[in-house]
Amino acid sequence: MSKIEKNIDNLLKGTSRSFYLTLNFLPKKIRKQIGLTYLLARLSDTIADSKVGKQEILIGLISKYNDRVQGKTELLPDLTELAILQENLAERKLLENANMPIEYLEESDLFSENDKKRIRECLDIIIKGQTLDLERFRSSTEGEIIGLKNERELDEYTYSVAGSVGELWTHMALEHQFDVSEDLRDDLFEKGIRFGKSLQLINILRDIPEDISMGRCYIPIDKLSEYDLKPEDLLDSGNMEKFRPIFDAYISKAYDHLNSAIEWVNLLPGGQYRLRLSCILPIIIGQRTLQMLSVNNVLNDKSRIKVSRREIKSIFRKSLFASMTKNKTSRLIKKNMI
Repeated sequence: MSKIEKNIDNLLKGTSRSFYLTLNFLPKKIRKQIGLTYLLARLSDTIADSKVGKQEILIGLISKYNDRVQGKTELLPDLTELAILQENLAERKLLENANMPIEYLEESDLFSENDKKRIRECLDIIIKGQTLDLERFRSSTEGEIIGLKNERELDEYTYSVAGSVGELWTHMALEHQFDVSEDLRDDLFEKGIRFGKSLQLINILRDIPEDISMGRCYIPIDKLSEYDLKPEDLLDSGNMEKFRPIFDAYISKAYDHLNSAIEWVNLLPGGQYRLRLSCILPIIIGQRTLQMLSVNNVLNDKSRIKVSRREIKSIFRKSLFASMTKNKTSRLIKKNMI
């Protein structure tokens, strides 16, 4: 492993939790591409989530960062001030070394030109979603909560920041691991996109209190109004029972997306056990998170729902053996579903 690859790996290890487990078991032919895309997206996400006061500053920085990744300029914006503001030391280090993953993308001979094109396309979609998010919530505060208007806006957001990643995984799998018929390709892409959407929707449901405290509501206003609720009502944990029908409907939707993720895994050829394992982990962690969300008051900001490291290790051990065959994979996933 070269020095830059070691540095990239250290940045990945510092900025990811369960994903780093997934990454280590991806097939070698696509591991570097997926890991680099994660790191580039984590960089843009760290910029977008930085607390600098004015959203216009972040919109400008994230745009310039994307221009650098896309090769439209050779200049990376100065992220020194943002790095200093980071409470998370791993994210500070990531911002301080922002040029490293970009240079790795440009200079490494591990990536084909098509790989580079796919990675840049995916990041461009992600950053468009992050930028729209910044613009939409430009004036939001805890006293002035802004919400998504409808289901279409929610679906567009989950595709931009996560569904597009499922799309990239499918591209990489088909270009480097195996080939299938045209009909099956279309099926894999549709299910891969829903795979990504499922994980983002789970994050949205889990993070409602944190988002609301920042003036952001990802639960569509038109859905809330059906139950005589407003975004501000989600600040009060006492409104959980009134909110429960909406929340449960989105839990069901997340499960439906996860079912497509399971179908994506089941479409993999028998010999793709590494790729199968790397997908089983987030699926089962997602199922477990939904189980916890369904029996807790998510509006209570004192008890954030999170699968423990110990449980993740247990899930990993079970997944390792189940990934060897499709039948064992299906049995393990069904066992963990409600």
